[in-house]
Amino acid sequence: MTRTVLVCGATGFIGRNVAEALAARGDRVIAVHHRRPPFEHPNIRWVRADLTSAQDVERVVEGVDAIVQAAAVTSGARDIIERPHIHVTDNAVMNSLLFRAAHERGVGHFILFSCSIMYASAEEPRKEGDFDANAEMHPNYFAGGWNKVYFEKMAEFFSRCGKTRFTAIRHSNIYGPHDKFDLERSHVFGASLTKVMTARDGRIVVWGPGEEARDVLYVGDLVAFVQAALDRQTTAFELVNVGSGVAVPVKELVARIVAVSGRQLAIEHDLSRPAIRTSVCLDCARARDLFGWEPRVPLNEGIARTIAWWRANVGEPS
Repeated sequence: MTRTVLVCGATGFIGRNVAEALAARGDRVIAVHHRRPPFEHPNIRWVRADLTSAQDVERVVEGVDAIVQAAAVTSGARDIIERPHIHVTDNAVMNSLLFRAAHERGVGHFILFSCSIMYASAEEPRKEGDFDANAEMHPNYFAGGWNKVYFEKMAEFFSRCGKTRFTAIRHSNIYGPHDKFDLERSHVFGASLTKVMTARDGRIVVWGPGEEARDVLYVGDLVAFVQAALDRQTTAFELVNVGSGVAVPVKELVARIVAVSGRQLAIEHDLSRPAIRTSVCLDCARARDLFGWEPRVPLNEGIARTIAWWRANVGEPS
């Protein structure tokens, strides 16, 4: 079945990977860009829109079969700690407008990227039902975490009062081609890879002790879940964890990136810099049982693919 899919945030990391994959398999892709220019692709039609504008949202949603909502205000650990308010307002406005427009236009399916930051730190993998709304959320994740919970509940609400199906994806830390690789805005994987690939003096410095552990998933595996959800979901609403199921300490992640890169680097730790000391990994049995999805790309292979892309598109250190 060929669908017309609107991909919001298609110039971003996840949105671009989704848009290219859907276009490659034959879906009609309409891609939204705003401040960043569109990229060249023969099978993607671009539209410019400000998704915090009701008029723009109504215009781009008209006539589409499905929406993949990958547009967001995001940044790295420093902003999460020092300026958490920047993740709240615009994200709330754009998602509210998109939900309403999808409902009023009778869009068939809406894919929402939530994430796993609402889960409490734990040694065992977290299931979807393990989130406790009465428990205190990690203070660094309070703004972003409750934003995501609100979006999930809004999606569930609209699924109950219209014909649009909704999939809320609680994904883990995603990495791969087209990620952010600058140290101001990147997440842990992108920042670590950049430090490794641009190190000049035989060493790299990791923020904090590196004991915090993250579930990291290659972006191609996340895209495969999006495709499975579009193809297989028949229920009105599903909330699904999508991750690797393994928590990798940051110090181990950095060591792996160094090893795969082939560079000879010493790893040092700056204990004065911010680090969010939590450990979370996801139980993804629901994704397997409902959609037949499992992660396919091992971490070292994903690192190798990402380094190859970085070398081709960002450049080797001089």
